[in-house]
Amino acid sequence: MPQPTLDAIDRRILAALQENARTANVDLAREVGLSPSPCLRRVRELEELKIIRSYVTLVDPAAVGLGVSVFVQVSLERQIERALEVFEAAVRARPEVMECYLMTGDADYLLRVVVADLAAYERFLMDHLTRIAGVASIKSSFALKQVKYRTALPIDAA
Repeated sequence: MPQPTLDAIDRRILAALQENARTANVDLAREVGLSPSPCLRRVRELEELKIIRSYVTLVDPAAVGLGVSVFVQVSLERQIERALEVFEAAVRARPEVMECYLMTGDADYLLRVVVADLAAYERFLMDHLTRIAGVASIKSSFALKQVKYRTALPIDAA
């Protein structure tokens, strides 16, 4: 399926909504230089095309007791399709796993896991991650400080 073409106004709409998804359509229209009806029509089209996938609320992890971020490299015994499917299904089911990427390089997967403390990570590791069939090795790195975190894509750089 070909990638839809985004014009400058679409990009301004996306940039504005990434900064504040609760922006009222009237305010969004004014910000991007459209009247409200065409602006709403464009937003709906971006939603239908799945360019806008969802609207979310970003929560401070520390404020809800999830102040520990762990980056986990996982290698599988064999990189066959069935082993990949089993691993991916298992990590999709775990709420602690915020992100999971199939990688090139030393490890097969890179996960970002958030937990309350070291004991919670140990429970996740022992009760879940090590029990996934086909896992050969696990290497954990604990984040000491978050230097930069963004959810907004650099739309203007594309």
